[in-house]
Amino acid sequence: MNTKFDELLDFPCRFPFKILGLADERLPDMVVEVLQQHVPGDYSPQVRPSSKGTYHAVTVQVTVHSKEQVELLYQQLGELELVKYVL
Repeated sequence: MNTKFDELLDFPCRFPFKILGLADERLPDMVVEVLQQHVPGDYSPQVRPSSKGTYHAVTVQVTVHSKEQVELLYQQLGELELVKYVL
């Protein structure tokens, strides 16, 4: 990934990850599991269902320490089987 996070953010900082995935009760736990591997902490994901209930939007605030960490989290979260998009 060739992002400009290092130009736009002052690290460390709080960074919101929004993960859009299939409506499955496992999704928030899967997201937190990835975060715990790279940025251990106490996370309380917010989950909002889509209007038809097909998808869930999971939002989590994470304290990130570098551009590389943000990019790695985008990549790892995007590889989860239930995830469609990471914003």
